[in-house]
Amino acid sequence: MKFVTAILRPHQLDDVREALSEAGVSGITVTEVKGFGRQKGHTEMYRGAEYQIDFLPKIKLEIAISASKLGDVIEAITNVANTGKVGDGKIFVSNLEKVVRIRTGETDQDAL
Repeated sequence: MKFVTAILRPHQLDDVREALSEAGVSGITVTEVKGFGRQKGHTEMYRGAEYQIDFLPKIKLEIAISASKLGDVIEAITNVANTGKVGDGKIFVSNLEKVVRIRTGETDQDAL
């Protein structure tokens, strides 16, 4: 089993969710986060004053999947989220040791 964490631009969420659904993902967790990478934020004007925005709004997706779906999930996210510009985001993949469905007590693959 694998645990996929993806950091994306907020406006890409609906398209990525749809692509993941088509790839066979049955559930995701979405969190609104702030951060920066190579983008290093940006400057904006408000009422004539210029100010620096260091942390940009992002969306964090967390997905628990079977190892066999990993390639499809990565492909679905990258195909939709890739604009070719700095700030498109990142995908992190880690091993998932144990999953337990609280309601039924099912474990591992059965709990996904």
